[in-house]
Amino acid sequence: MARLRRSVAIDLGTAEVLVYVNNKGIVLDEPSVIAVDVLTNEILAVGSEAKKLVGRTPGNIKAIKPMKDGVIADFPSTEKMLKYFLEKSIKKAIIKPDLLICIPSRATQVERRAVLQASENAGAHRTYLIEEPLAAAIGAGVDITKASGDLIIDIGGGTTDIAVISAGQIIISKSLPVAGLNFDKDIKDNIRRRYGLLIGDNKAEEVKIKANSIKDNESLEVSGRQITDGLPNKVYIPLGEIKDCIRASVDLIVDGVKKVLEVTPPELSSDIYDKEIILTGGGAYTPTLKDRLEEKLQIKVKIAEDASKCVINGTGRALGWLDEIDKGYNDSKKLKQKELEDSEKLRRR
Repeated sequence: MARLRRSVAIDLGTAEVLVYVNNKGIVLDEPSVIAVDVLTNEILAVGSEAKKLVGRTPGNIKAIKPMKDGVIADFPSTEKMLKYFLEKSIKKAIIKPDLLICIPSRATQVERRAVLQASENAGAHRTYLIEEPLAAAIGAGVDITKASGDLIIDIGGGTTDIAVISAGQIIISKSLPVAGLNFDKDIKDNIRRRYGLLIGDNKAEEVKIKANSIKDNESLEVSGRQITDGLPNKVYIPLGEIKDCIRASVDLIVDGVKKVLEVTPPELSSDIYDKEIILTGGGAYTPTLKDRLEEKLQIKVKIAEDASKCVINGTGRALGWLDEIDKGYNDSKKLKQKELEDSEKLRRR
């Protein structure tokens, strides 16, 4: 029987929110930012429109990032943002949708309940959760049902999830508060210290992205505000310098991977060595990350195809599980009803 209720997958990230609607694919990809007038508490913009206001607004307008380290940091703002994105994705649906939301592997029970509560208040009928490394593996094309070890490193905006997956389960996992936003901060701080130039978060992210498209002997033009006189200025930064300034953060991820491998069962370690470590998430393209992992771990590393969309694509594919869950729920309900009816018949005898 066709499913009447809409099934929606959501990657509720620190930096970006992506929405996948069953049978439609990805319908929304916007920054997880809202702009609020602090005097009236009125929401002025959400997503892409709100990000344009970051660093360009008067004192009474505040840009809020309601997600931090992959979990909810500002509950009311997350609820409003989620409601806005839901309405934008599926318009005004008469029947409330079922949601499948991915969360970091280290999320506590309190953090999980916060996501469930926020989605319910935003208009969901029922909400299910899936851990990000599992969703990333599915999106990267890994057959998670096989009893064979795969090491997934999902690098988002606020967190890096490292997990060994086998037989459809996460065997070992570790979540680090080091990811894309940390690399942006490293770049911003380095430019301020070395060149006396102030740049914003958006500009730092732009530098990181552009660094992937230039050669080792080339430089990037960066413009901002000079500290000494407050006037606009621009500098040229060599690619090697960009790699050097983010290396400390990259090495924190390398150390996290080492710790996961140290407690991985030998059989699964052997599988991982014979295969490749898989990088997913927008941070997978970070300059020097892949080379650094291969150098320190002596294991081949590959960046998944369309790495930045692996989590949402995997969560979208997992929407098919909702039908099985609902079928099990309905079958259980029918069985319970039959037991009650049989009991009533015996009582009447």
